[in-house]
Amino acid sequence: MIAVWLAGVLLASSGASPNIERLGTPTVQQAPASPDPAVELEDVVVTGRPLDTMIRDFVTEVAEPNRRRGLARWDDAICVGVSNLQPDAAQYLADRISTVADDLGLRPGAPGCTPNIVVIVTEDAEALARTLVSDRRRAFRMGGAGMDRGGDALEDFVETDRPVRWWQVSMPVDSETGQRMVRLAGDCSGGDCAGGTLGFAPQYNLFAASRLRTQIVDDIFRAVVIVDVDQVRDVSILQLADYIAMVSLAQIDPDADTRGYASILNVFDDPDGSASLTNWDLAFLGGLYSAERNAAAQIARRGEIVDAIHREHGRLRGDQSGDDAGVQD
Repeated sequence: MIAVWLAGVLLASSGASPNIERLGTPTVQQAPASPDPAVELEDVVVTGRPLDTMIRDFVTEVAEPNRRRGLARWDDAICVGVSNLQPDAAQYLADRISTVADDLGLRPGAPGCTPNIVVIVTEDAEALARTLVSDRRRAFRMGGAGMDRGGDALEDFVETDRPVRWWQVSMPVDSETGQRMVRLAGDCSGGDCAGGTLGFAPQYNLFAASRLRTQIVDDIFRAVVIVDVDQVRDVSILQLADYIAMVSLAQIDPDADTRGYASILNVFDDPDGSASLTNWDLAFLGGLYSAERNAAAQIARRGEIVDAIHREHGRLRGDQSGDDAGVQD
């Protein structure tokens, strides 16, 4: 299993577990000067752009689906494993990520589950990433069409210096049956496996053929997150956990420019900007996990996500109004 080989490589490539104190309360740091303050998720933003336009711009900037595929998400259960960190800090990270997942309707794994979200803390993230990809490349690129972001993105995962780097593998599946809709090397079904090609082609039954709707959706089933401990010392463990939750539960562009939005994705540039997941982040995740994703065209699928985020924003504002009313009472 991926947890086993990751743990083995980790032990061979890193030293003692980083200390929890290094992920404690953030130190005071001067926020970088910005001519345009980050906007909160409100009905009308200070720039005068309507909320719908802002949401569309945010989704376009942040979301990065695999090539020629729709936005993927986890389908059901997640299990978070944290390696090379002191037990109390590792448990906090796993619990916090699991809580965010639970709020989205996913089922967090029980103690002892096999991790499908693997978080590794190390003092040399590039060396660890290079070793993992070199030794277990098929775990990162399984060979199925649309299952990952491609070879260039994997090279970027290894070579680009970031406080946190991540890699996800997803699978096109039949939303009606859960059957995977892509063939891997050696797969064959039926009686045409000796010399023909039909048995090696993806096959599925259409329940409602349509040019506008599709049964095929994309589900994430593996995520590897590598944390460079020396580059995260200025953020709190809650900020780190929420950042990891954001990039492991959704397909996030590591090069996204989110400086114009109040988002946890800015935390390493501005540790004082967001103490945890913001309304932008919560609405994005909530919209992603409430959208049907059954539009055939990729643009239409993205539109479904935008509409779902808009609805989630309304729900968040309603909840906050109810909390405020309760306080006033």
